[in-house]
Amino acid sequence: MEEKQSLLYICDEDVFFNDTAGFFVLGGSKHVPGIEGFFGPVKVYRLTALTTDEIFNLPFGRNINELMDAYYTRCEDVKEIVFLFSQIVNQGRMLEEKNTCGNYYSMLNGRFGDKPLCDSFPWGPHEREEYNNLFHLLSEMIHDLPTDLSDQLEVTSYVGKRIFEKVTEKLSSPQGLDYVSSLLPSLLDSSCCDYHRATYFLAVIYEMGLGVYQHSSQGLLYSLVAAQGDDRLALMHLGYKHLQGIDGYLLDHDLSYGYYANIAAQTSLDRRITEGKQTYVEIVRLIDDQALKTQTDENGDYFLWVKHLATQGNTAAMQQVAAMLYWGQNGVSRNIEAALEWYRRGAVEIGDPTMMYDYSLLLFKGDGVQENRRLALKLMKKAAAKGSHQAFNGLGWYYHNYRRNFTKAVKYWQRAQELGNSDAVHNLGVLYYEGLYPGVAEKNDTLAFEYFLKAAEGGHMEGAIRCSSFYSTGEIKSVPRNPRMAVLMAKYVAEQNGYLGYTIRTALNAYKDMSWHKALLYYLLTAETGIEMSQTNIAYICEENPELASSHLSSDCVWRYYNLSANQINSPSFAYLKMGDLYYYGYHNRSRNIDLAGVMYAEAASQSDSQGFYNLASLIEEGHSLSPVILDHLKINRTAWSSNYSLLLELYKRCNFYSTKESVSPCLLALFRLHLTVAWNSMLRDTMVHITATILLSLLIVIVLQHLQAIPGLQWLAGTESPARYVMDRSGQMDQGPSTPVIPANTSTERNIFIIRLARLFRFAAIIEAIRGMEERLHLHWNVGEWLFTVFGISICIACIVITLHVI
Repeated sequence: MEEKQSLLYICDEDVFFNDTAGFFVLGGSKHVPGIEGFFGPVKVYRLTALTTDEIFNLPFGRNINELMDAYYTRCEDVKEIVFLFSQIVNQGRMLEEKNTCGNYYSMLNGRFGDKPLCDSFPWGPHEREEYNNLFHLLSEMIHDLPTDLSDQLEVTSYVGKRIFEKVTEKLSSPQGLDYVSSLLPSLLDSSCCDYHRATYFLAVIYEMGLGVYQHSSQGLLYSLVAAQGDDRLALMHLGYKHLQGIDGYLLDHDLSYGYYANIAAQTSLDRRITEGKQTYVEIVRLIDDQALKTQTDENGDYFLWVKHLATQGNTAAMQQVAAMLYWGQNGVSRNIEAALEWYRRGAVEIGDPTMMYDYSLLLFKGDGVQENRRLALKLMKKAAAKGSHQAFNGLGWYYHNYRRNFTKAVKYWQRAQELGNSDAVHNLGVLYYEGLYPGVAEKNDTLAFEYFLKAAEGGHMEGAIRCSSFYSTGEIKSVPRNPRMAVLMAKYVAEQNGYLGYTIRTALNAYKDMSWHKALLYYLLTAETGIEMSQTNIAYICEENPELASSHLSSDCVWRYYNLSANQINSPSFAYLKMGDLYYYGYHNRSRNIDLAGVMYAEAASQSDSQGFYNLASLIEEGHSLSPVILDHLKINRTAWSSNYSLLLELYKRCNFYSTKESVSPCLLALFRLHLTVAWNSMLRDTMVHITATILLSLLIVIVLQHLQAIPGLQWLAGTESPARYVMDRSGQMDQGPSTPVIPANTSTERNIFIIRLARLFRFAAIIEAIRGMEERLHLHWNVGEWLFTVFGISICIACIVITLHVI
């Protein structure tokens, strides 16, 4: 290390360290600053002291150290080349400027004096060949290099960004993924110039084998470098991999928390910045046509319609338009100035309490508008008078921050809390945590945590960040350490990062534009950060474009990302259904696994998905059994476990209850079929019921036939005419031949055909159903006595029909 820093801590008293309590952090914490570098797995030797030579603990893999050394050695050369190239180019520009504007003396000096010379490029053939791609890129941007940058870091950052922009432009072309391998040197040069979004691109490309052979060590290298460079997507990428313990990464919740806590803290700060490539993170699934229709732009039909309603004075529309423009929602580009105008109109002209609060908050902070506390306070009080819980919280914030009147602040926050405001809950927790709550002498960590947890459950970012810290360290005695819960809370905040939202928006826009290569690339980048929505979306794209996925990805895209989605804590039901189907049918030569299919269907059913219940019932009808674990998970009463019928009845009832369709659902039809099957089986078991049902069915058929016999043209139903003699003529009437009068012209042809089919149906329905029931009895029970009794019942039914018709 070229630079070294020493830290000296002097303790006035003896320090006793209990290595069985508390927590120990390498790499820095909120109490002790860390150092810049990489930390691999750590071994703690408590009882044995080893010399340095005896300690051997390689981080991650055997060759990662060599790869890191090679990367940083190359990057030092790249930075030196870029900076020196920039200096020489600027030197030449300065000489040109001197020669263009001069006096008489300068002219004579130029004619007879020494000629001004600039330094030549000092690189020999070996360097030019080794860094050929870099020199080519620099020569392309020679006229674009800024002259006002003198610091090496500024110059290299600028060049790295420009190189990355050229690469992404090429990758975003219609066949962009075909150029991945040829663009790797440019991405590496951009990465070496400390533009670490390019580094994250390299990590995903190598880990997933996107256009190249998979290389897990290279993927790990670039993941670590990008995260060390504070790239937000790379931090989430590593946090997710260590949370799940996949792709060769260690399952380590504490390590995962370190990454997620970093990006969570930055997310909270990023939301206060209106500049940069940030967009509100929206959950838009590609299978949801309704959600896709709401994704628009400034000239889209949806936005123009909502804007039209807003101009008519519709307050809900005004709120939506302002939010779209301020946060960049629904595909609309951020436009703070336009959003402020809508907030002003809604607050000042319309008097909407929600918009009065929003506009007053912007006036308080001077966010995009000149600060005006007087007007802000006036609007905030008006909104509170109209019952706005946000305004009550805002008044508490005002008295806390500007007046330092905690008693009054608590009064407003308690009122906002009663109305369900999570911000107020968090603010009350802060007062308890800092010992500032009026009337309470000391800080109360336990009560503060309860408030923070309640706020986090309501979606409050800061509350979630504080709770995750308490779960990670266990510094509150009443809150035991829970590293997994700490990770999940920090992950929730991190996944709302605006820079992540911009990448997701890029993927969605590419999909809407049918730019499949670009959509696949950007959904892949976000899916590898652990965003569940992106995982299901990329799986859907691969499912719809199998050739695209197979030709550019080394892994099985559909299986991988539906599987990863199903293992998320917030996975949607359709992801479980997809994985259940993949297990059931045996996707891509994989063996079928009915047990795991049942588990997936049960997870979907536990989210009140009717399709999950239907699929479970289908498994039972196919002869498969459901494990007690599944039945307990669905909270099915144990009394229903006794027979398949009771289980099917319960599953179909729940299926029908959770069905969202207004028309007759498959669940209702399946339930009806189940009842008919049971009724028929009951008739076959009971002699008296069987005979009674047979007689009633026979009488019903006779009555129907008697009624249809009276209709002209249908005498053949009674056996007096043959239906074969009726033929359709060109005029649409039925012709019986020359000796038979035609059917009256007022009889509809379509009605006759319908009645004929209906009659045939009734004539043979009983026999068909009887035979079907007989087959079921033969297949399910194979009881000869019951089978013979069924045949006897059918015979009685036929005999009754013949005798009755003969009498009539």
